[in-house]
Amino acid sequence: MRQVDLRGIDLNLLVALDALLEARSVTRAAHRLGMSQPAASRALGRLRALFSDALLVDGPGGYVLSARAEELRPVLRRTLAGVGEMLEANRFDPATAMGQIRLLMPDLQAAVLTPHLLARLAREAPSLDLDIAAPGINGMEALEQGAADAMVALIDDAPAGIHRRRLYDEELVTLMRADHPARAETLTLDRFLALEHIVVSVTGVGPAPVDAVLTRLGRTRRVKLRVPNFFAAVEIAARSDLIMTLPASLARAAATMRRLVSLPPPLDLGSFTMSLAWHARQQDAPRHMWLRRAIVAAATEVLAVSEVGS
Repeated sequence: MRQVDLRGIDLNLLVALDALLEARSVTRAAHRLGMSQPAASRALGRLRALFSDALLVDGPGGYVLSARAEELRPVLRRTLAGVGEMLEANRFDPATAMGQIRLLMPDLQAAVLTPHLLARLAREAPSLDLDIAAPGINGMEALEQGAADAMVALIDDAPAGIHRRRLYDEELVTLMRADHPARAETLTLDRFLALEHIVVSVTGVGPAPVDAVLTRLGRTRRVKLRVPNFFAAVEIAARSDLIMTLPASLARAAATMRRLVSLPPPLDLGSFTMSLAWHARQQDAPRHMWLRRAIVAAATEVLAVSEVGS
């Protein structure tokens, strides 16, 4: 097929052609197009030159379509419909949207945030489904490759092309079973370090925040067990003398599931920021803009619940 150079063609003429072929009248086409009759007549002249055909020819009671115009008409309608679909793709109506949203979140983070997010989807986008997976060590790569829509996690640094937004700040607390022997005494730093600890290592690399602080203090703790997810750690803490230190909102969620108590840790661990991350290619996509608003709203609800429970 011969390649057509579109650079010198006014594509608005196709809209005028559609109106002219539909109305079979320059005056009626001008009215449909919101232009003057002379302007519509000039458009017809340009179209005749472009297609090297009269397009509209005299017939009984007015214009009729030329043979070339009859051939063009179905192609023209399909072309304009395709352009309409292309422009419509830049819009997003959550009420009618279908498909799947893939989010990366640690498991207990998902337990805290997902109920609020699901409630929002039920109200605004009932036909959208959620697929949540652990970030692992390749979370940023998944965003870069389009394998995930967004990630909610503790993000200290992000590569070029990844956007971040703060969701909320949290303190760390220490969790132990309600009848733990250590509850009989004040949890001093020495007692804290004498106990055996569970560490949740979602990525499997790098020190835990508690150990980073202890290193600066010249102290160490006994990490008896490392596990890859929070739910395993909570289950084990509920059935042993091992203790764990985790975000306050997650500790509250865990305490509702098991006979567990949370205590202030005996050292200053500061706070940390949970963030939402996504790739720059999604920045202005209407679907993704709606998703980010929904996640931020869900996180705001999590924070509100945390403040009420504190």
